[in-house]
Amino acid sequence: MTALRDFVCDLLESEGAIVDVVEPGCLDVMAPEALRTRFGWPDLARLGFGAGAQAGSIPIGLEDDWLDRLGALLGERGRSAVLQIALPEGTAPPNDPERLIVRTLELPNAIWRLKAVELGRCNCLLLSFRYTAISDEKRNGIVWLGFNCTTGAVLHDELVAALRRSIDRADGWQAPTPDAIGAVGTVWPADMVAARALPIVERLVRADLEPFVTAMQRRARRDRDRVHAYHEDLRNAAIAKLTGLERAPGPGGKGKKGNEEAAKASEKSAAAIARERLRIAAIEREYAAKLDDLRHNYALAVKVEWVQSLAVIAPVYRHNLLIKRRKGERTIALDWHIAARRMEPAPCDWGESDKRTRIVCDERLHLTPPEGQSPCLGCGKAFCRACRPDTCARCGAPVGARPAAGSRGSQFRTVD
Repeated sequence: MTALRDFVCDLLESEGAIVDVVEPGCLDVMAPEALRTRFGWPDLARLGFGAGAQAGSIPIGLEDDWLDRLGALLGERGRSAVLQIALPEGTAPPNDPERLIVRTLELPNAIWRLKAVELGRCNCLLLSFRYTAISDEKRNGIVWLGFNCTTGAVLHDELVAALRRSIDRADGWQAPTPDAIGAVGTVWPADMVAARALPIVERLVRADLEPFVTAMQRRARRDRDRVHAYHEDLRNAAIAKLTGLERAPGPGGKGKKGNEEAAKASEKSAAAIARERLRIAAIEREYAAKLDDLRHNYALAVKVEWVQSLAVIAPVYRHNLLIKRRKGERTIALDWHIAARRMEPAPCDWGESDKRTRIVCDERLHLTPPEGQSPCLGCGKAFCRACRPDTCARCGAPVGARPAAGSRGSQFRTVD
């Protein structure tokens, strides 16, 4: 809770409050009248965070509505920012760049040649998204993703985390210089960022929610089995009783009085049989209603919203590669990030993939994952989805939706 405490401390101080750190888990706050009225605090309020909170303090946590209230106070400040990471002193390029490239890029149908390694800068765009998943329980979380807007690469999770740690360790916030901005250019347009970020966000949220969904499905199966066992016992008992009534021998009698008694007994038996059949139908209706209640209770709704965008101008060693496929050639760049000490993934012209395998197309030398040049479902001819994103070049069959990395559908899963 230290990060949350420091955030609240900085935010309240920016609003004119006097804040004192009393213990690792508490803040004493003398807030202006507007803040006291907004939050319902006394003149001197003690805020508690996590396990270190004292008795009688106002609890501030991630699971209640305080994030929304503090976010409303923050407004749009801090939603977008730009910073520059300085080049560390004594930085040297990687010892064996070709070994790094082999571990990053595999071209089954083409060859590559390293042209040059040069010191440069890149413009990385880091995006954070907050998700809220609501079923029988609630789960909140934040996912981060990143792009290198200079080379077009999608930064993998470890690289994004390493860049964030490097920013946290920096001594201060360094605004980018005009020369640095001119060297790396600007970030992508908003519509291009949205188109590329959407499938990645879905993949990251799915992966982050997997333990939550697994536990939810286990609870749903447990409740479903319990409801099924209860109504199955009721139904079996009613069926057994109905079977006994239907197999019971009819009453016999002699004379007029005996016939009247037999008729009354037959009517009573028919009424009992009809009553048991109605009971079985009622049990089945109740069972179906209980299953509908379970589906409603365990239905999963996920809301994802953008939180922050951070443009980072970072120093890199740029590896310029010449890609050769038959008679065509193409140059791409792979950046080794100095602040993170990691190589970024190879660029991908269609879809997203965290694998190192790329297939080069013949027409425009696009780099795609293997599924980006798979055979057409109509005619069986392989073609490049980056060249023909909508239809097959030979038979005109529709390609279908653009795939999301690691996903198997466009909707979040629900529990049946």
